[in-house]
Amino acid sequence: MSTPKSVLELAKKTGAKMVDIKFVDTFGTWQHFSIPINELSEESFSEGLGFDGSSIRGWKSIEASDMLAMPDPETAFMDPFMAVPTLSLTCTIAETGTLEPYNRDPRGIAQKAEKCLISTGIGDQAFFGPEAEFFIFDNVQFDSKCNGTFYSIDSEEGIWNTGRDEMPNLGNKIRHKEGYFPVPPLDTQQDIRTEMVLTMQELGLQIEKHHHEVATGGQAEIDIRFDTLVKMADHMMVYKYVLKNVAKKHGKTVTLMPKPLFGDNGSGMHTHQSLWKKGKPLFAGNEYAGLSKMALYYAGGLLKHAHALCAFCSPTTNSYKRLVPGFEAPVNLAYSSRNRSAAIRIPTYSDNPKAKRLEYRPPDPAANPYIAFAALLMAGLDGVLNKIDPGEPIDKNMYELPPEEHAKIPQILGSLDAAINALEKDHQFLLKSDVFTEDFIEMWISAKRKEHDAIRLRPHPYEFFLYYDV
Repeated sequence: MSTPKSVLELAKKTGAKMVDIKFVDTFGTWQHFSIPINELSEESFSEGLGFDGSSIRGWKSIEASDMLAMPDPETAFMDPFMAVPTLSLTCTIAETGTLEPYNRDPRGIAQKAEKCLISTGIGDQAFFGPEAEFFIFDNVQFDSKCNGTFYSIDSEEGIWNTGRDEMPNLGNKIRHKEGYFPVPPLDTQQDIRTEMVLTMQELGLQIEKHHHEVATGGQAEIDIRFDTLVKMADHMMVYKYVLKNVAKKHGKTVTLMPKPLFGDNGSGMHTHQSLWKKGKPLFAGNEYAGLSKMALYYAGGLLKHAHALCAFCSPTTNSYKRLVPGFEAPVNLAYSSRNRSAAIRIPTYSDNPKAKRLEYRPPDPAANPYIAFAALLMAGLDGVLNKIDPGEPIDKNMYELPPEEHAKIPQILGSLDAAINALEKDHQFLLKSDVFTEDFIEMWISAKRKEHDAIRLRPHPYEFFLYYDV
């Protein structure tokens, strides 16, 4: 679907009666409104569709709320979850009158990042391949009031249910950290993951594999084949949409929050990255692990700006319950071939130059993919442009290093508050070519400080266990 005309032909061929206009808000939630199919014309793609932006988180104030959703014909698909035939279109947001891109629109920021790459002359394509993990639960309940709070999660395969009367309880429960990856009947979710994959394929996503992940309670991973920055961020929105709606169809629920279970693995979004120019990969060479100097400089940029990147790539208070030293989380700001305890891993599955890439491991799936990928690219480009040395690789097991040696390795930040402060101090690299603006960064910092304070100010249930009898 490369042109407005071809989209209208698809709508006619499929008998579409409605058009769902989708766009992503500041923090990564897909928003939508729908119009009858007769309201969509070729002019809609160039003139846009008006809506009120004042109620979107972090966007317009009420006196300047008129905005335009500009549909991208390449994002068209027939929505598989609507009862009435419905055409779906993803949009970039523009200002009314001028049609200028809105500087707080995440998709617009990602598009500017791609243009920035081209303007540098370094390359013309940035490829991203995220590995998003998630949990499939059977039930979730939570509440927070002035005089009490709780959450409760359940899963048929959760190890905590070995004693539950299921009439009969067949005992097929995955123990903590043993979900990677036994066959059924321990893995109860093969069929639902397969349905998710087949639905994604019907919508144009290229899927490489799916499997159970390490944690008990239904942790899973579905891997998408890499693509260019904006397209991959578009794919990630479809990915999340499919996960949640297929789960709902089966009476289950999906969460992409990084750490829903205490004492077991959290969910990450390891993000593979590479630069290309004129169809040729730029990260293959004769340096460490078969990388090019450009790839090492790119890694240098990621490591230099890793603390600031946390604010976009690990953007919730919950993110830092996953990024805990001493476990499998990638908290060590170093690079290494194969070593998964390093923030940057160089995969060694293939010697093909096209497969040479960096895997940046700190991000989690709570991140807005447009913002996170754009920020990662800008950090990497800063490394290439300024030839930032990433230091020496670390190929030892970092969990077994002597304390004095381990102390020399910089660590990822331990809280959202620290990440916000780091972004406040280090964001000039994001402003190149106006990809990010001071206005956007100030808004992000303000919003995230409110999130941090919302958790900081509330009593925690475990505090009652620790302190009630003081």
